[in-house]
Formats: sequence, C-alpha cells, structure tokens
Amino acid sequence: PGMNAAIRAITRRALQHGIEVKGILGGYSGLIADNMIDLTARRVSNISYMGGTIIYSDRCPEFKTEAGMREAIANCKRFGIDGIVTIGGDGTFRGATDMTEHGVPCVGLPGTIDNDITSTDFSIGFDTAVNTTIEMVDRLRDTCESHARCNVVEVMGRDAGDIALQTAIAVGASAVAIKEIPFDEAGMIEELKNSREKGKRNFIIIVSEGLPGYGEKLTGLIPEKTGIETRFARPAHVVRGGSPTLRDRMLGSEMGAAAVEALLEGKSNIVLCEQKGEITTMDIGKALILDRMYKDKLKDGDLQKFDAETVAWMREFCAEKFAAFKKMYDLSIEISK
Repeated sequence: PGMNAAIRAITRRALQHGIEVKGILGGYSGLIADNMIDLTARRVSNISYMGGTIIYSDRCPEFKTEAGMREAIANCKRFGIDGIVTIGGDGTFRGATDMTEHGVPCVGLPGTIDNDITSTDFSIGFDTAVNTTIEMVDRLRDTCESHARCNVVEVMGRDAGDIALQTAIAVGASAVAIKEIPFDEAGMIEELKNSREKGKRNFIIIVSEGLPGYGEKLTGLIPEKTGIETRFARPAHVVRGGSPTLRDRMLGSEMGAAAVEALLEGKSNIVLCEQKGEITTMDIGKALILDRMYKDKLKDGDLQKFDAETVAWMREFCAEKFAAFKKMYDLSIEISK
C-alpha cells in the first residue's frame, strides 16, 4: 500500500517536466519481456487510494543472468528510457545498481511492509500493514474478553519485528516475541498467571513470523502452564493489501516526486530514505552494506571499499537505530504489566 501514490507522483512530476513515462509491468521481468504501458496523467488519476500496484510486481531470476541483463538494457535503448525509478527492497536495489553500471540511471524507493530497510526509518507500505494488523487484533480481543481467552497472533515482517512490536504496543498486548531480542518466556507465564488471578479475562500475545513455529508452541504452552484457554491466529498476507493510510500515501508521494528530481539532477544508484522526518538520499551500495551490518550479515570484503570514517559512521548509525528499537521494546514490557 502506497506504491500507487508513488507511481502517481512520479508520473505527474515527470510530465510537468515534459518527460514521457512508461510503467514497466511486473518489475524487471517486464523490462526483459518488453511489457510496458504509457503512463499518462489520466492513467494515474484516482489511484492513490488503491492498495497494491497498478504496474504489478514479480520476481525475475532471469534478470540476474547476463543474457537477461542484455535484453533489459536493449529494451531501454529501444524505447529511449533514460532513467528508471524502482520500488522495492534489497533485490530491487541490487538490480538498480546493475542497471546503473550498464548505463541506465536508477533511483530506488523503499517499498516493503516489513520496514526492514535499514537506511530508512519508514518504508512505503509499513504503516498500512501495521494499522491493518492492529484492526484485526482488536477484533480478536473482543472474543478473548467474552470467552476469557488468550490469543497468540503471528504477524508478518519476515525477520524484522517492527510490525509485531508496534502492534503489540498499540493493542496493549501482554507480551511480544521477536527475533531481534531474547524473549522471557518464563516471565510471560508468570505475568499471565498473576493477571488472571487479579481478574483479567483477555490476553493477546504477539509473535513475529521471524520466529517460525514459536506462536504454535506458545499456544500449547500457555494453557498447560496457566490454565488459560488459548487460540492461535495468523492474519498472514491479508495485511499486505487494502487502501493505504495517510502516512503511506504521503510517503509514496513525497518520495516519488523526489525521485524524479534526483534523476533530473543527474543522480543515480541512490535510494530515497526518510530519516527523522526528512526525505534524504543514500548510495544504494552503501545502503545495502549498511543493511547487512545492521542485520549482522556482513561478508568478507564488504567494508573494504569504504574509508574508516564511513565505516565508523555506519556502525554508529546501526547502533542508534537498534537503541531506538530496543527502547520501544522496553516500553512494550513496561506498559504490559
């Protein structure tokens, strides 16, 4: 959600500069297959409220091959494509870097509900996904209260716990389990016991999908240890759809317009980021390595192309980001008791 707002902003800002715009259907696979449409002001009218993306999405293993890349570049030349705005995550950004190296300038927009792109505080789609998750958990709460139950809810986010953590705080969950921080299972059990003895009827436990199978485990463990009837729920891909929130429409619009301006200024191989409320840019290569650093997935040689000052800045950036995340996690504990 929010991608269509970005597409609208990109198209209209480019048209204002006298630039023709094409929508590449299905991402890089559409570029290889010559599957494109003309994007006009009329075509992008009234799409900001729509979830999903009018130009679709796809994974494209062929794009990773030399033959696939040659075909993509050939189509860019055939249609006079001077620059591309890509919307997605790590795979999309790596593809943008490859295109830039082959002479086609690219600018990336972070689009993922998981909010797991380290270089930006918020990615397009995250806010809507969290709000949808909150609404669904609130509905579960009604049944928990009437039936004196506990609901263990596994939410999306891949390995990132942002959706789980922010949902837990917003709905007043009794506990949240995420991959990034060790979970106090015994402490949770004691808190549930104490709360039930004090008369509390309903309980919500949020679990990130980054802990596969753990939600089901807790669903069996809680009644065994506390006597509280417990059910398991997995909203899954439902939270990826739906009409985008104000925040996602604004973020997509601001980033989309900024992407066009960046290309016109001759910038490429960059990703647009929101940091502390401001739209800024970062080199894609730097953003990808920063992401690996934050997720503790650095490979040998990843830092060699950066000077000592840049590496120090990256480490500080990651430390500050995790400290803010940990502060939010601590808050979830403090207000759950």
